[in-house]
Amino acid sequence: MNTSTLTPQRRALLSRRSLWLAYATAGYNLLEGVVAIAAGAAASSTALIGFGLDSFVEVSSAAVVIWQFRSRVPEERERLALRLIGVSFFALAAWVTVDAGRSLLGDGDASPSPVGIGLAVASLIVMPLLVRAKRRTGRELGSATVMADSTQTALCTYLSAVLLVGLLLNAGLGWSWADPIAALAIAAVAVREGIAAWRGDQCDDCAPPTRATADPAPSCTDGCQPDPATPQS
Repeated sequence: MNTSTLTPQRRALLSRRSLWLAYATAGYNLLEGVVAIAAGAAASSTALIGFGLDSFVEVSSAAVVIWQFRSRVPEERERLALRLIGVSFFALAAWVTVDAGRSLLGDGDASPSPVGIGLAVASLIVMPLLVRAKRRTGRELGSATVMADSTQTALCTYLSAVLLVGLLLNAGLGWSWADPIAALAIAAVAVREGIAAWRGDQCDDCAPPTRATADPAPSCTDGCQPDPATPQS
């Protein structure tokens, strides 16, 4: 969408929506992180503890969006905000890699965790709704920051699915290695998305708005450039 066609009222509405979506993401992930770490400690599950730490990384991404859109001119903070989100992607990849490595090296056998399974299911319901709302808002607003944050939330959705599969396989079949293998693939994706956010490559059609002109210059299909001082017949 061409962001120059947005009215000031619509732009203000979308900016407020981006802000409230970031607040909702931060609030949910704070709760998710506390529950995951507590459940992980009770079950000696490095996957659950790592998932909880990932939730706090997602809070940091939401905080960047909140910081940007609390500005009177959010576009002025776009570049720095993207780089901060890029850093959060790298932090996510680091946490997941360390957690997966510990699990693969056999750092204790996790007990089944019904609380962890319930948390993963809840996240698989909530996170896709947030991703969809953020992407619709980000595309219409033309905000690469909101789009980058939606990708961060999408990665957390994938991690929720990985966590659920790992917990179910561990509880049902004792396959404790399934979760860290899949988590390493997610970490690789997080690094790629972090590089894209750092470079500002999150959204092909997201660009700073331009002022629409009331009388656009006439097009000239044959490559001519009429002299404005010469009267036209």
